[in-house]
Amino acid sequence: MTPDRFFSLMLLLESRDAVTTQELASALGVSLRTINRDLNWLRDAGLPVTAQRGRVGGVTLLPGSGLDLTRLTPGERDHLSLTGLDEKQRAELDAAGESRHALSKIAATQSRRGHELLPLTDVVHVDSRPWLRTRPSGTTPASLIGTVRRGRRLRIEYDSPREPGPRNLVVDPYGLFAKAGIWYLVADRAQVPRMYRLERITAWKEVDQPRRIRENQTLATVAAALVDQWEHDHAIEVSATIHRTQIERAQRIFGQRLVPLDHEASATGHKVTIRFPHLEDVRALLPFGSTITVHGPTEARAHLCALATDLAHHYAPSPTS
Repeated sequence: MTPDRFFSLMLLLESRDAVTTQELASALGVSLRTINRDLNWLRDAGLPVTAQRGRVGGVTLLPGSGLDLTRLTPGERDHLSLTGLDEKQRAELDAAGESRHALSKIAATQSRRGHELLPLTDVVHVDSRPWLRTRPSGTTPASLIGTVRRGRRLRIEYDSPREPGPRNLVVDPYGLFAKAGIWYLVADRAQVPRMYRLERITAWKEVDQPRRIRENQTLATVAAALVDQWEHDHAIEVSATIHRTQIERAQRIFGQRLVPLDHEASATGHKVTIRFPHLEDVRALLPFGSTITVHGPTEARAHLCALATDLAHHYAPSPTS
């Protein structure tokens, strides 16, 4: 359990007489399995957490938890309730200082029950950034968070790789979303949800109008729907055989877009389908060279052939004079 989720869970339990595991899961944005695991962790740590079945039952934190959450300032509670961020992401939001102050106050009030154990902060470190990423340019989360919290419309200049030049867009923001070390602005444009990478927002200005987001939608629900759409929507499905030495690498790169058709490699390798949002995206198969054989569709094979031919011509030896 992350320290920030620990705080959020304790705050929920302290503020209510009883709460169901489903309510806890919804409030923290995690699964029921995760909540049950967290509750078991609290019990193992010696905190007086009880659960009672039935219509009037629920999870209860008995008096004597040893935590004095009233010592936290409103700002510290607000910053620490951000779950799932590592220290770098907190720093990008200018939230690291308040979060550290809040955690130190909580740690100072805990019992000495586990004094023989090394602190978790000494033995666990989280870095959610992808490997080999360069420092992003463009808009930073800290510069944008104040405007987003004021609930105003934004006019952004967005430099999309699929467009010939930056576009000026008016959007209604839900908030900021961090995924795999990348920050996004989640917003509606003409009532249609979108995710905009902050590093591609080259300029922005607050519009003197309140945001107009869709009814009964939140940052969490919209972001979840967009991620699900990105992972499952596709324009082309490629059938291929991947050499057994490359299947793990392909699964890391393509994730849920790669669907194995067999669980064990045959003499020729693993048969799979890989879903791509656009035909142009099949170029991601080029680094695998001949270890991936694409069987269809015909347009995917033709596009790969054209890309490989262009690459071969580009690196062909210059004719000698």
